[in-house]
Amino acid sequence: MTSEQAQPGRTRARNALISVVKAAVSVALLWVLFSRVDVARLWSVARQASAAWLVGALALYLTMVLVSVWRWSLLLKAQGLDLPFGRLTASYLVATFFNNFLPSNIGGDVVRIADTAPVAGSKTLATTVVLIDRGIGLLGLVLMAALGATAGARVGGSGAGLGAGMLWAGFGLAAMIATPALLMPEAFVRMLQPLRVVHREWVDRRLDKLTITLGRFRESPAAIAGCFAGAVVVQAVLVAYYLAIAHSMRIPIGFAELAVIVPITFVVQMVPVSLNGFGVREATFGFYFSRLGLPLESALVMSFVGAALIMLFSLSGGVAYLARRSHPLGSG
Repeated sequence: MTSEQAQPGRTRARNALISVVKAAVSVALLWVLFSRVDVARLWSVARQASAAWLVGALALYLTMVLVSVWRWSLLLKAQGLDLPFGRLTASYLVATFFNNFLPSNIGGDVVRIADTAPVAGSKTLATTVVLIDRGIGLLGLVLMAALGATAGARVGGSGAGLGAGMLWAGFGLAAMIATPALLMPEAFVRMLQPLRVVHREWVDRRLDKLTITLGRFRESPAAIAGCFAGAVVVQAVLVAYYLAIAHSMRIPIGFAELAVIVPITFVVQMVPVSLNGFGVREATFGFYFSRLGLPLESALVMSFVGAALIMLFSLSGGVAYLARRSHPLGSG
């Protein structure tokens, strides 16, 4: 067997090992958390959930998805790609399904890139749009956390956890990193020139395409501003989604506190140490709930119900995936 033939086997083994380690981390964290709670009390909190509030939470999640699709469409239009909103929505739903049912949240981005690359005529362009969308979304997430920490002193003040000052500093740093890419694309791309040592011609073609793509964004400030505003709205709606879940179980927590907890929870889940955030997400909820004087049982049940509803909603993406036709996203 040649080294080239053995490489796929080694890759599969490495991926399997990584998945096992992530699962072990998730199980270990959940075991520790459940060892510290009264399971009967946890079940009692879950049983009192109001179906009406949970349906409202699902409606809020749908709103978040639609705003996210609108943001994506703005960035695509800035590149001269005016794709039907319905097709973009179907693609985003499929991406949501992949994010929730694959052991990585990168799968959804691959779906969106694969769906738009044929229409864009360039994987580099499609990838850049998705990465810009991701980056602006992260800026909106950190801004929401900073605003929440400023307004909700009980959870965002000094002490353990991320305080308002740290969050505002993080937002400022992220904005400073993003600004050169959008306002000075040529200078930003020059910073990537060392990549040419990998494969000069291949890298040069992609860097040229990246320069053109970022240049179009610089010429469309309204699209960038709209996308950022949409990112803030997405985070606010996501906080409202968890607030609806809290109301359904009469957990005494407000919007300002959740505006800190929810964004930070999603940031923590991005660290690839667990299986789809399980365990890490619950530990983060538990940490902040304890600072608010709320029982760990409330933190766990809220985290689990929030994740379960998201997974339930994402099944619509599985249906959309099964119903997809073979023609590209933009044809027809």
